[in-house]
Amino acid sequence: MLDMSTTALAVVLRSHTMAMRAESWLGGQLIADDIPIADGSESRDRSLAVPEQITLTVPRRDQGYDWDPGTDPAHPLAAYGQMLRIDYGIDVGGGTMEWINRGWFLITESSTDGDTVTVTCAGLLTLIDEATLVSPFQPGSSDTLASVVRALIEPALTVSFDGTLVDRAVPLGMQWDSDRLGAVTEVLGAWGAAERVTEDGYLLVEPVSDAAAAVLAISDDPATGTVVRWQGSTTRDGAYTCVVAQGEDSAGNQLQGVVYDSAGTSPYQYGGPFNPLPVPYMYQSSLLTTVAQCRTAAAAQLALLRRQAFRKLSVTMVPHPGLVTGDILTVTGAGLTNARCVIEQLSLPYSPGEMTLTLRVL
Repeated sequence: MLDMSTTALAVVLRSHTMAMRAESWLGGQLIADDIPIADGSESRDRSLAVPEQITLTVPRRDQGYDWDPGTDPAHPLAAYGQMLRIDYGIDVGGGTMEWINRGWFLITESSTDGDTVTVTCAGLLTLIDEATLVSPFQPGSSDTLASVVRALIEPALTVSFDGTLVDRAVPLGMQWDSDRLGAVTEVLGAWGAAERVTEDGYLLVEPVSDAAAAVLAISDDPATGTVVRWQGSTTRDGAYTCVVAQGEDSAGNQLQGVVYDSAGTSPYQYGGPFNPLPVPYMYQSSLLTTVAQCRTAAAAQLALLRRQAFRKLSVTMVPHPGLVTGDILTVTGAGLTNARCVIEQLSLPYSPGEMTLTLRVL
């Protein structure tokens, strides 16, 4: 969850007065502040290569300033490297507005229609996704997983690594031809890690895990009014009961590690009613050089696969500007009691309205 005061956390659990503001930056320099946002929305989806998408509407003229980017490449709303820092404001009483930083977003398109400017933004991983490799990327003999990630990402984004990750050398002979973001994904997959862009604009690399503490309890109790309505769904598509991760040691011997879904509460538990036979997902990487590495990668891939196929709930609720994908909630309702769920998708309105979440039951 994003940083919020105790007062603001209490206010957002009920109907509240909100406001939006944005700053525009270009080349590390502030070029406009307090951009007037008339409407908009933010969506996040952890299954996408670039999870964050923003749409804004801005009045063409406000307080004597023309927000039409026209043909000026240095205009605050132009799509030539301009980044927006977006804040969601909460009226906490006494004429005080608390601002919650939703993060940094790259303007990808802007257009003017009459008196309205429409601005489309995407997450900062767009910088990596669009920057395909000019020539094949080959790590050197002294490179490690961390140094390869830095070489592929920086200086577009500054990379920060979780202290629990154990770095290791990259096998000789690795090469990636064109897909820069795909190369990062392969390295992180073999490491048992995943990346996310923080609200401060850094790329954080951390272990794949759903073990974090819950940040919020939601329910359909009329006394709290947190949840407006529920919708549920289940599917067999993309469901596996085990992951087989394969690699190769320095002598060319084939290695593999297998991790089975052994969680007692999992509907895809190996040997359970889902299928009495194993349903394997095959994962292969030349970055895996020991059986232990294969098992770690297999466990991480199993956790990532669960994001796609586990029981899902669609929740409509009062907007909560502190929530982001990956946050853990406890849910009471829809047949659940204090069940741990993780946010996989969200849609946050930038004007008065309802917030929607897609939760995965853990």
